[in-house]
Amino acid sequence: MGTPRRVRGVSVGAARRKSVRPAFESGIVGVMSQQTGRRPRRVGHKGAAHIETGNTLASFDAALEHDVDMIELDVLSEDPRGGGTAAAGGGRLLVAHDYEDVHSREPLELEQALEHLAGERFAGMELDVDIKLPGYELRVLEALRSFGLIERTLVSGMFPASLARLRTAEPALRLGWSVPRVRRDYTKDMLTVIPALVMLGVYRATLPRRVGAALRSGRVDAIMAHWRVVSRGLLRAVSEAGGELYVWTVDDSRLIERLTALGVDGIITNDPRLFGSQPSSPASSSPP
Repeated sequence: MGTPRRVRGVSVGAARRKSVRPAFESGIVGVMSQQTGRRPRRVGHKGAAHIETGNTLASFDAALEHDVDMIELDVLSEDPRGGGTAAAGGGRLLVAHDYEDVHSREPLELEQALEHLAGERFAGMELDVDIKLPGYELRVLEALRSFGLIERTLVSGMFPASLARLRTAEPALRLGWSVPRVRRDYTKDMLTVIPALVMLGVYRATLPRRVGAALRSGRVDAIMAHWRVVSRGLLRAVSEAGGELYVWTVDDSRLIERLTALGVDGIITNDPRLFGSQPSSPASSSPP
């Protein structure tokens, strides 16, 4: 998840990360003493990006082998020019997380990925097709239609206008709003970590009201939230509005346990092996 990175973020030392993350993380989901009795959907980010190169056929196969319930894949257009206008989204549709990824290898075309995922081995596997930028969402929709994948696909994205176009064009398609809209994790940069944590606190306080309104209006069916903005209030707002809450991108087994106890609907990870200690079947796999 996350919007395309056009420049690489500033790296920070491991010691600095350790001094910030645990304290903030504990404030997200709080102390959980009771299990909910259900397990979230297991979602493989880019397939299984910590096992095979993400957004590749090998990664999708690895996710299947490790018993995920849903595979997330990212879609970019080859030509991003136009800034989200009608001129944007030209060229091939590529399965890649960002343009650095596009330029570092020869990415799959979307049709290649969907043909693979529409095969018999993946029958029943749900998909989360994450549209990284606006402008080509209707082309993605047509590709899903051509492979008969509408019913088992959720399309997610950070741009409400893009999701609105999809809702109009195909009301039966499940939609997920990804929050927050950021290009990188500013809490990992020692120069920005303090103001970033303050802003996240404000964002978390207002998010439940905003997502509740989006769900109740029918604009979206699910919320795809970064783990740093997850709270009991957010989960309650999503549940009361009849939606689902998926959390990205969680690559820590302890955090997976805590989010499972909280009762989120889906957990997105680069490493589905981390789900090994969880029950084998989700409480429900029916669409919202």
